[in-house]
Amino acid sequence: MSQLKIFDTTLRDGEQSPGVNLNQLEKLEIAKQLERFGVDRMEAGFPASSQGDFNAVKKIADTIQHASVTGLARAVKSDIDTAWEALKGAAEPRLHIFLATSPIHMTYKLKQTPEQVMDTAVSMVSYAKEKFPKVEWSAEDASRSDWNFLARIIEKVIDAGADVINLPDTVGYSTPHEYGELFKYVRETVPNIDQVSLSCHCHNDLGMAVANTIAAVENGATQVEGTINGIGERAGNAALEEIAVALKIRSDYYDYSTDLQLEEIKRTSDLVARLTGMNVQANKAVTGNNAFAHESGIHQDGVLKNASTYEIITPEMVGVKSNSLFLGKHSGRHAFVDKVKEMGIDLSEDHIKEAFKRFKELTDHKKEVTDDDVFTLLMEVQTDSEPFNKYELEMFQVQYGTANIPTATVRLRKPEGSAVQSARTGQGSVEALYETLDELIDEDVQLVDYQLSSVGRGKDALANSHVQLLVNGEKVNGRATKQDVVESSANAFLNAVNRYIMQQVTFDSKEVVE
Repeated sequence: MSQLKIFDTTLRDGEQSPGVNLNQLEKLEIAKQLERFGVDRMEAGFPASSQGDFNAVKKIADTIQHASVTGLARAVKSDIDTAWEALKGAAEPRLHIFLATSPIHMTYKLKQTPEQVMDTAVSMVSYAKEKFPKVEWSAEDASRSDWNFLARIIEKVIDAGADVINLPDTVGYSTPHEYGELFKYVRETVPNIDQVSLSCHCHNDLGMAVANTIAAVENGATQVEGTINGIGERAGNAALEEIAVALKIRSDYYDYSTDLQLEEIKRTSDLVARLTGMNVQANKAVTGNNAFAHESGIHQDGVLKNASTYEIITPEMVGVKSNSLFLGKHSGRHAFVDKVKEMGIDLSEDHIKEAFKRFKELTDHKKEVTDDDVFTLLMEVQTDSEPFNKYELEMFQVQYGTANIPTATVRLRKPEGSAVQSARTGQGSVEALYETLDELIDEDVQLVDYQLSSVGRGKDALANSHVQLLVNGEKVNGRATKQDVVESSANAFLNAVNRYIMQQVTFDSKEVVE
């Protein structure tokens, strides 16, 4: 079988999803899980876009050992230099340069002639090869480019030293047939194309990202780019887990394989969803909650008799496990540490102590503690930001009932150290709570979105809260997990505000690219 390389861009293109703002610790945890998942290359970010992104890319590059860590750069010398400083400590540093090649982009965005674009591409690839052992060059908006021009510029950047040529469907415009034909044309037309790998990068604006990706593979692409859960700009990217499972299940038709560990799919999907705040829709292929659920009586009867009647993917293949009890209030530290190691999570001694403390607190209120509960708890501890001056919830109380007006009382410690207290009413308990928090916080805050979900099932399940706020006009996500729904909601609100405050120290601007 032909071996495909997997290029994950969750931490770059995925993080460009509107409202997603991962901090360095969160990016590092996702990177480590992507390494466990078995991706060949991971695009850790865009180092030149901000100091925050530079620091995150550098940390990931210095940590990851079993995947090539990549950084994005415009066709600009300063971007390439900055990327090298961030990536030079990687096991295999790799650069991804992009430059638009479609008439609409060259005319209106770049304001350059095709010959000027070609000269820039060649000179910047040549410059990058002086530093990086591997360079990928992307023809941004390739699917809307003139194929003749595309063939000429590809030939020249290969001569300049490019190792991978990427032909992205940047705006999700192409159809599978068209996209496949583009790859076939490039393979048959560019004389030195055998010197490089061909890569595909598809967006999902018309819902065809996965189909387009497979069409490219059938026509010569040997590297597949995408994200976990298909997150990304606008309608997102091709979902890597869907591509991997499709190739596995239909190996009778597709003669391609990957090194992805399919049993890590569910955990990878859950982690990305949790840290980005972008929940997976219930009916999503492979990882949605309904992917293995059967409502119809005929379907249920068939599955009970033989699962393959209506299930072409087994839950175990993608890492879906039963949430049976494994630890309880009488479990000791040794058993807890063994479970952490079994999950493959590397915690410092201080984090182990904090996680065990939170675990014991959880067992005081929750009878059955599941793998999902512990994984959620561990990620809370592992991705907690370093201490800094922030808003802290000292006390809250909510009065709520059908016969009275919901009222929330909150005492808050502000970043400068002073304690403030107030009470407000609302149409419901969460609204009263948020109105009170808004009054006590100095920043201008507006609630954009509020979501609540459970970890597992049962009336004592942990509550996951996600909020999206406009803080002084900037969109920020916040999250929290508690057993109490209202406390979880309060902490998510403060988490968003505190993330905004932390970002002001290392402002994390994000540029919309490729």
